Amino acid sequence: MALTTNSILICAGGGCISAGEESVKQAFERKLKEYGLDSVVSVVETGCMGACSLGPLAVVYPDGVYYQKLTPKAAEKIVEEHILKGRIVPQYLFEGSKDKLTVEEKAAPSEIPFFARQVKIALRNVGVVDPLNIEEYIARDGYFALNKALTKMTPEDVIKEIKDSGLRGRGGAGFPTAIKWDIARKQKSDVKYMICNADEGDPGAFMDRSVLEGDPHSIVEAMTIAGYAIGAQKGFVYVRAEYPLAIERLGKAIETAHEYGFLGENIMGSNFSFDIEIRIGAGAFVCGEETALMQSVEGKRGQPKVKPPFPAEKGLWGKPSVINNVETLAMVAPIILRGASWFRQYGTEKSPGTKVFALAGKIKNTGLVEVPMGITLRELLYEIGGGHPQGKQIKAVQTGGPSGGVIPAEYFDTPVDYESLAKLGAIMGSGGMIVLDEDDCMVDVAKFFLGFTVEESCGKCTPCREGTKVMHDLLEKITSGEGAMEDIDKLEQLAQIVRDSSLCGLGQTAPNPVLSTLKYYRHEYEAHVKDSMCLSKKCKAFISYVIAPDKCTGCTACARVCPSSAIYGEVRKVHEIDQDACIRCGSCIEVCRFGAISKVTPAVENVVSK
Repeated sequence: MALTTNSILICAGGGCISAGEESVKQAFERKLKEYGLDSVVSVVETGCMGACSLGPLAVVYPDGVYYQKLTPKAAEKIVEEHILKGRIVPQYLFEGSKDKLTVEEKAAPSEIPFFARQVKIALRNVGVVDPLNIEEYIARDGYFALNKALTKMTPEDVIKEIKDSGLRGRGGAGFPTAIKWDIARKQKSDVKYMICNADEGDPGAFMDRSVLEGDPHSIVEAMTIAGYAIGAQKGFVYVRAEYPLAIERLGKAIETAHEYGFLGENIMGSNFSFDIEIRIGAGAFVCGEETALMQSVEGKRGQPKVKPPFPAEKGLWGKPSVINNVETLAMVAPIILRGASWFRQYGTEKSPGTKVFALAGKIKNTGLVEVPMGITLRELLYEIGGGHPQGKQIKAVQTGGPSGGVIPAEYFDTPVDYESLAKLGAIMGSGGMIVLDEDDCMVDVAKFFLGFTVEESCGKCTPCREGTKVMHDLLEKITSGEGAMEDIDKLEQLAQIVRDSSLCGLGQTAPNPVLSTLKYYRHEYEAHVKDSMCLSKKCKAFISYVIAPDKCTGCTACARVCPSSAIYGEVRKVHEIDQDACIRCGSCIEVCRFGAISKVTPAVENVVSK
């Protein structure tokens, strides 16, 4: 059979790198060289392919066959079978492919549930091109939109196209992108700035990082288009220091864009000049807020400022400045190239286009997905996400990170758009989604996210600095078994005060996890206080670990892993747990092969002991 393969794309996103991508890549290269194929088949590292739970991942082209959970041995077999003989290796195909399909059909992305319903605009090149090769970006219409803007459109035309598309900011509450651009365009100033907010700080969110790592030229092109539209000659990308790979690849993209004439003086022969500089942040969550971000870019402490004036009027160094996040900018070039009506074919009337989500938590298919706005949470979690990995019922989903809210399972048929989520007390935010099941305590979830906000508060305004700390103390009191009913009411009142009186978006949205859990799961708060019980058996103050005498074999496995030496007993005899010494870490349950150890509430423990 004639050799048809000319490239093997291997995911070099953060998840796959940590799962051993480098050793898999080396195995591919080693085996290809052994068969003398290294000159005709290339192994290319690309960006995140999305299915992080199944990495390392690779795609054999031009066949387009996806392989998952690869090891060096698997790579060698793929070379021997697929590359040499043209035979797909079935044991490494994606999990979850539909039944009763041929091997070839199962290998097609259209038959892989994780990919089948995705529409990729922001992620159009991520996982497809070599992020360090500008020619691959150009081959996929890269910089064509910039050329169109500079040669066929006025700045006002560009802004009108973005306005007609209905593009809204993908990093927070969904503010219309064109309004920012239009305000900045109308300002009379000799200097204006275009800023990319790549300070992605939500727990469980990695959308922006993946775009910067896998398709950095899309941001360079979009910022240049935006700079032309608003009349800016200088751009800054503010990216956190925890993203070294993103910084490296973006820096290389800026360098090669200069070499090809896409940045610098008189771009593409026009009279427009623009340049981009990377500014590295120290990882302060508050610097995701636009005024705090600008303070940090200026070399000052990252603290928010009172608005108005808004950045589009008076921003960086007092000059008109537009700030868009990475995902928003990743949508710009396709809209300019293909038109507003093309973009509007996806999504809803008020929330057009697509949105990238990072699925994490109790979900089978963790990773990045890009779907049209208006898809329901149920479709997103079950059809694409694959549901719970152990088949349990999903209890709720936390959207929008620390600034978002919890949405219970009974609302999973809600369309995912800005307005619908806001009605439920949640926000779209940057797109992080943490999936929760019955083992998750909603009071503990609220405490976790609020604890994050307390740590990240800049301390400038009293409501956020003091209010969030008092709220966290109340949650700590409730989860430790010392709460009273009035504490729940006090918590709710304080949350509303902090929401209404904080200076910036961080403080204003910090109470959302508390308010949403109180709205939908108040009974869990009351159970902690009234019944001294955590319904999910999560909070350590309300649980104990007990050993069933009829199941314990005395194997000593639990005693050997107990970090506090709380388990005692002779070999082959029933063991016991010293409740005073037990730190309730759960290590004993994990190693017990006989199901002899269980987690119980004090009430149940009393029954067992009797």
